[in-house]
Formats: sequence, structure tokens, C-alpha cells
Amino acid sequence: MARSDEADSRSGVTSDRPERERLDDSLSYHDILQREIRNALREIRRPTPAVFISGVSAGLNVSFGALFMGMVLSLSNGFSSPVVARLTLGSVSTIGFLFVILGQTELFTAHTTMAILPVLDGRASLRDLGELWAAVYVSNLLGCAGFVVLIAMLGPTLDIAGGAAFTALATELVDPAGPAIFLSAVIAGWLMGLVTWLVAGCQDTTSRVLVVIIVTAGIGFAPFHHALLGTTEVLSAVVLGPAVTLADFGHFLLWTTAGNVVGGAVFVALLNYGHVAYFAGSEYSYYDENQ
Repeated sequence: MARSDEADSRSGVTSDRPERERLDDSLSYHDILQREIRNALREIRRPTPAVFISGVSAGLNVSFGALFMGMVLSLSNGFSSPVVARLTLGSVSTIGFLFVILGQTELFTAHTTMAILPVLDGRASLRDLGELWAAVYVSNLLGCAGFVVLIAMLGPTLDIAGGAAFTALATELVDPAGPAIFLSAVIAGWLMGLVTWLVAGCQDTTSRVLVVIIVTAGIGFAPFHHALLGTTEVLSAVVLGPAVTLADFGHFLLWTTAGNVVGGAVFVALLNYGHVAYFAGSEYSYYDENQ
């Protein structure tokens, strides 16, 4: 306990308040940061095989969002306007994110990106972070690829999700130039980081569900570039039709991964850690007022 308190004090997120009281005050950004650091350390310390299996599960689960988007495009007779189409696709894309976040499996762009927090706090090394990221990223991609096989086998056979639908989804993702994809991916990573941060401040499942739906719907609505959801979309188009190639997928994945990391690690983890640590070191702080 002494070690934990000493380490936590470096980030300014520890007080003498009882644990129960701190958890009740879950909307305090000090407590959210503390909770995120604990969660990240828990994942860093998990055995690699367990992390890998969790990552495969997350890749499979998030792919349901891509499947349902493909089904909407394949089964619909068109939409009354582009806005209605985008709202519908954005709404169904959230299903995969709900499965992952509420199921607490390892998705690279969700709380795994927030694993940078213990590094900033001096409680984990860059090597620890790199090993976690590598295991989760590779396992996520394998899960997505496995789901693509399922889509290729069942989609056309059941006539629920065909090549034309996934080609339309993938074309939006692979056509932009690399820098445009990068900036779009920064926003997607930013949104995913926000989901993780906001869910940590929720006290009940209903609130968590609403947060996930509201924030992640923006990814499918735009669509902004998400490395894992997009992998299922693009690889499905590669398998089901000639219009999208493996080179297109590589172009998409490289720029999207880089942008997702920057969006989550910089615009959520680094900034939130920075303002909490700075505020805790000032002459006036939340805990000074409440002790």
C-alpha cells in the first residue's frame, strides 16, 4: 500500500481519503486518472497469452460493426438523403464498440492506448508499453482477419452483405491521400481515448452504454479512420471484389495506425495527465480544499 500511495502521489491523484470515498467521487478527474492508471498497469502485468487472446476477441467483436454496416448497405433500397445514410451507418457501427468496451477486451485504440499513462507516471517502462501495444495490435488484426473469413463465407451466401457494400465502405477509407487519412485517424483515436476516459467516470452501465454510443457513432458517421473497424471493412472488400487491393489496405493501415496512436496518446492521455499533474502541483488543489 505504501508503494502504491507513493507512486500515485507523483501524478497528484492520491489523497488520504478512503478508497470508497474516492470511488464514489468518480467524476473527479483526479480519480478518473487514478482509475485509468490502475487499469493500464493491470493490463501491462497480465501474461502475454491472456492479453493476446483478449485482443483476438476484441478484433472479432469490433468487426460486428463492419458486418452490420455492410448489411445495412446491402439490404436497404437506398436512403432519403446522405445524412440519413451516414446517421444509420454511424449508429450500427457502435455495436462493435459496445461489445468490446463493455466486455472489457483489449482493443488497441481503446484503453490500450491509455497505457501510456503509467509510463508518464514513472510506473511502467517504454518497453512494457511497447510489448503490450505489439501483443494487442497483432492479436486485434488477427481477430479482424478471422471475422473477414466469416463475412466472405456467409455474407454473399445468405445475401445479407455483398462485395458492392464493402467496396463502397472501403473506398471511402482508402481513397484519401495519406496525410488526410492520418488526420482523420487522429480524430478517431481521440474519440476512442475519450470513450475510455469518460467510461471510467461513469457509475452505472446505462451511462457507459450512452457514452459509447454517442462518442463512437461519430467514427462511423464521418467516417473517420479506425485501424481495426476499418481493417474488417477494407479486407472484406479485398476478398469480395477486385476494386480494392492489398496495397490499398497497406496504405490505409499504415496511416490510420499512426493517426490513432497520436489521437489517443497525445490528445487524451498526455493532455489529461498533464493538466491533472500540473494542477496537483499548484498551490491550490482539489484535495487541499477537501482535507
